[in-house]
Amino acid sequence: MSSEKLKCGILGGTGIVGQNYIKLLRNHPWFEIIDIAASPRSEGKPYYDAVKSKWQMDCEIPQKLRTLVVRNVFDFDSLDKNLDFVFSAISLPNKEEVKSLEFQYAKKGIPVISNNSANRGTTDVPMLIPEINHEHLKVIPIQQKRRNFTHGFVIVKPNCSIQSYMAPLHAIEQAGYEIEKVVVTTLQAVSGAGFPGVASLDIIDNIVPYIEGEEEKSEKEPLKVFGRITSEGISNREDITFSATCIRVPVTDGHIASISFKCKDTIPKNEEIINIWRSYRSLPQELNLPFAPKHPIIYLENVDRPQPKKDRANDKGMAVTVGRLRDDNVLDYKFISLSHNTIRGAAGGAILNAELLKVKGFFEKRGS
Repeated sequence: MSSEKLKCGILGGTGIVGQNYIKLLRNHPWFEIIDIAASPRSEGKPYYDAVKSKWQMDCEIPQKLRTLVVRNVFDFDSLDKNLDFVFSAISLPNKEEVKSLEFQYAKKGIPVISNNSANRGTTDVPMLIPEINHEHLKVIPIQQKRRNFTHGFVIVKPNCSIQSYMAPLHAIEQAGYEIEKVVVTTLQAVSGAGFPGVASLDIIDNIVPYIEGEEEKSEKEPLKVFGRITSEGISNREDITFSATCIRVPVTDGHIASISFKCKDTIPKNEEIINIWRSYRSLPQELNLPFAPKHPIIYLENVDRPQPKKDRANDKGMAVTVGRLRDDNVLDYKFISLSHNTIRGAAGGAILNAELLKVKGFFEKRGS
């Protein structure tokens, strides 16, 4: 029943990622949206009026949210006392403002599940892909103690592009084959640029071989996801190197990655890697979380797959679809991998994080 659901809010609810949260949470069995916050220019408007022609989802705005009055994201006095946690997709002029804002909500006792990059490099903030590093939730008490948070905390999800290849690499390592070098080229959909995104004259009949900040994120963030827990938080892994090139392509949704990798010592056989991928399961699958894909990695035999148009929606848009595993003449192997950047890579991935937090007891009902 609705009254049994945890009450959540969306910081940045008028943007593309915020809209995706609204779409994906419409019928969620555990969570109910009761608060939408945005920049001061949307303050006081019914959500429908604040969004209007900016609504980009392939569904209508839910009726119960159309008249919900948008709160100023900086207005803490109007916070609903029943608000249990928030998703953060707010866009501000600089990262320090975002970082400060998210910690302010945590200080108020409200857990923050963030899509933003501002806190991804913060040592005591877990950066979760639940299948890979769910044990990093152990950092939350460290964060709360260091920052004097009672019930609040901040966790983040990584960049959308790295989620298309991190699970396949993790599966190989989990099977006992340590990887030391990864070279990746991502072909990233235009939806990753938000709204209005890339200018039409820049992307139609064209590709753009540069996305500001993406290559740096793609090389650094995997090291934290693969990092170890210390008394201070997360220590990045140092024995693996990533080299990334990120390209914008005229595709609506779905980030493709071409990956080559080298193992440190023992090299698995081709058939073994495919079996490793197909049998890969982790905690979200064991817990049967609502947004968890039943098969986190789907391997396709077709030589021309995966393709964004045909494969991005696999398993609720939450699976990573892989193909074309073959020998590499420079490293050991190479493959093609695909994930849905606005579902698994954004709102859906954060919702899965929230589900894991709920099951692990990190949310505390604030209302009566």
